Amino acid sequence: MAGSVAPHAVVVLGLLLLAGLAAAQRGTTPAAAAAPAPDPGCNGIELTYNFGDRTKIRPFVSDKNKQPYAFRANVTVRNSGTRPLKSWAALVTFGYDEILVGVDGAVLTGGGDLPYNTTEDAGNATSFSGYPQTDLLTPIATAGDLSQIQASVGIVGTLFAGPGFDPLPTALSLDDPAYACPAATNLTSKVLSTCCVLTPEAEANATVIDANATDPTKNFLPRGTGDLVITYDVLQAYPSSYLALVTLENNAKLGRLDNWRLSWEWRRGEFIYSMKGAHPSEVDTSGCIYGAPGQYYQSLDFSQVLNCDRKPVILDLPLSRYNDTQIGKIDNCCRNGTILPKSMDEAQSKSAFQMQVFKMPPDLNRTKLFPPANFKIAGASSLNPDYTCDQPVPVSPTAFPDPSGLDSTTLAVATWQVVCNITTTKGAKPKCCVTFSAYYNDSVIPCNTCACGCPANRRGSTCSTTAQSMLLPPEALLVPFDNRSQKALAWAELKHYNVPRPMPCGDFCGVSINWHVSTDYNKGWSARVTLFNWEDVDMANWFAAIVMDKAYDGFEKAYSFNATAVGKNTIFMQGSEGLNYLVKQTNMSGIDYLVPGKQQSVLSFTKKLTPGINVVAGDGFPTKVFFNGDECAMPQRIPMSSGFGSSLSSGFALVLFLAASAFLLLQQ
Repeated sequence: MAGSVAPHAVVVLGLLLLAGLAAAQRGTTPAAAAAPAPDPGCNGIELTYNFGDRTKIRPFVSDKNKQPYAFRANVTVRNSGTRPLKSWAALVTFGYDEILVGVDGAVLTGGGDLPYNTTEDAGNATSFSGYPQTDLLTPIATAGDLSQIQASVGIVGTLFAGPGFDPLPTALSLDDPAYACPAATNLTSKVLSTCCVLTPEAEANATVIDANATDPTKNFLPRGTGDLVITYDVLQAYPSSYLALVTLENNAKLGRLDNWRLSWEWRRGEFIYSMKGAHPSEVDTSGCIYGAPGQYYQSLDFSQVLNCDRKPVILDLPLSRYNDTQIGKIDNCCRNGTILPKSMDEAQSKSAFQMQVFKMPPDLNRTKLFPPANFKIAGASSLNPDYTCDQPVPVSPTAFPDPSGLDSTTLAVATWQVVCNITTTKGAKPKCCVTFSAYYNDSVIPCNTCACGCPANRRGSTCSTTAQSMLLPPEALLVPFDNRSQKALAWAELKHYNVPRPMPCGDFCGVSINWHVSTDYNKGWSARVTLFNWEDVDMANWFAAIVMDKAYDGFEKAYSFNATAVGKNTIFMQGSEGLNYLVKQTNMSGIDYLVPGKQQSVLSFTKKLTPGINVVAGDGFPTKVFFNGDECAMPQRIPMSSGFGSSLSSGFALVLFLAASAFLLLQQ
């Protein structure tokens, strides 16, 4: 009968109910369901390199490993952890001589230009810095919004490899010492991935921050330090423009810049409307008039615009423009591009200028502020060091004191910092060199052969680039190398020295420095340092530094220079007031060659604080010499003692000759 229940079913149901009731009365509970396994994915910073495709391109070559292919790839950086990732940078170690032609979503950390040859990294990884998305927030703070926790870098380039496989990088990691990244593994034949986590040290020393903060004005990275720091402050912000203050600060103890040239790359269509305290090397508005700015700013008078280059080059103003109300009147501006070390003149260790910057869609909002990228700084002098600059990093807004003197500060709207450090290119030659002489030996040890490099296209008679430089008579120091051969040959014949064939090439240095040990007594000794300028330009505000490993503690004073012991066995020297101008090489009456500009001073040392010092054995000679921040090439030998009596007169003759030459120069 439909709807009826069989009697035995009723019995079974009753038994089950009774069993459940009995179990409840005994206080027992059913077994809990098994917990789900934890997610094995990345809970840190996940880096992924996804190789897209490659296409064989010309030229076609027989060696398959040298065949060029165009390729596309993508690097993804995702924050899956609990801390925001500030100013992220990813390291990719390419293995197939990749040449990067296009990069989107990031810039090269070192500011390299495209196309960029990754082999220039000399086996090291190529670093990509996020731009414009520099920070990645946490999934917790954003409800997992990929647009805020993930950045993607598109790469287009050329590689050289054989067919039949997907050429992936050899390594992948974060360019951040706070994170440890295990070796990347292949997820597929086209995908390489790694998960970076905070090191235990970084966890222990981490600053207390709000991991869930989404306000970009909070939790800034600490300000960095470097040889040269560029600060980019936004002072006023408007929907379509902003006013920026750019400050260059020199922190290098021995670095300087002369007629600095600063450049960067606008990445979002910006252009410079006006400037104070500096000016562009070229005033050109054609890029605006015929480009997107001209289409958007229909009513703007572009004849008043200063520069529309994507990569403008900025120069400092001369001192005469400091009081110009139109383009001057900015603190630390208008020094003709001279930036000195703080140890020499702290007041001249900074340079600054202001500029009005116009923005382009979609950044027409006063809070949409982005600094330029790929900053580069260089000096006009061949003696200025080379710098490599990192990408801008957002830091806490700069506080400016109230100009009226009130006990108040005004914060910048936004601040970025660019850290630049002095670099030495592999194989780079010095730009100055050192000669040694002493009262106890009548020969001068000249600068090394090709000390500052030998030109590849030398003309005239052949010379040896490897032969040791020939010993010289003292008077040869004031003679250009091209006019020195006869003196060197005559001296070699007089002293019975060997003459290499072919004769050694010159040093090709713009500045040479002679260190002459003048005296050596029981209680002290002295040396004379002489600077020679072989360049065609005067050198204002010059400085030099000498490193004396054994004699430093005994330094007393310099008689014609301002000299200070600054620590680390280093004596810092500069010209006295009114004498800090090292003139260029000039003509002298009755002499058929150019005579170098010259300055010299005697330095005195005591032996009281340096017991056991042996001046003649080498303790009286510097181990390093710097001129205007550049480390000079040092001789490979020192003068040897050859008897005291006759050599004393030769050393004295050297002093008299140099002094007489200085007197003649002053009479011109």
